[in-house]
Amino acid sequence: MCNLYNVPKGPQAILEFTRAMRTDVGNLEPGKVFPDYSAPIVRTDADGERELVRAHWGMPSSQKALTDTVSTRADKLRAKGKDVDFAALLKMEPDAGTTNFRNVSSAPWKRWLEPESRCLVAATSFSEYGPMPDPVTNKKPLHWFALDKREPLIVFAGMRAPWSEAKALQRPFPDAHCLS
Repeated sequence: MCNLYNVPKGPQAILEFTRAMRTDVGNLEPGKVFPDYSAPIVRTDADGERELVRAHWGMPSSQKALTDTVSTRADKLRAKGKDVDFAALLKMEPDAGTTNFRNVSSAPWKRWLEPESRCLVAATSFSEYGPMPDPVTNKKPLHWFALDKREPLIVFAGMRAPWSEAKALQRPFPDAHCLS
């Protein structure tokens, strides 16, 4: 999935489009959704009913990603002549999470492929960065995609998982749900 998408539709439109039966999103503010933002998803509850709920965008990083990050940090500390307790460093490493995983056959994501971890992510458009930076701003431009100019509601397939140890996030999760 992208790193920015738009949800300008309210909860009633999402309920009707997805045929969800229940909602607890309250007053859903329409707008752009960035990683770590709260966003509407549709999941199946314990009774098998579709429900519209809020979740934070992001999933836990893979153990390999965390280990690689800590290895780089440990190498820098060792280069300065410092002793390194790798296990302690790994335990303290904040997990900023990830929002993109395109290869669901990869080991870190297999545990969330079961139906109870699946969800629908409502959107009307999404963006991707262009390949080349703008020569004036030196920033990659955002390109927006939608089904058509009317930007009708669409859904992405998503995964959800409990994740309470998101230590690096600026806004800690009020609950244990997240998505990507």
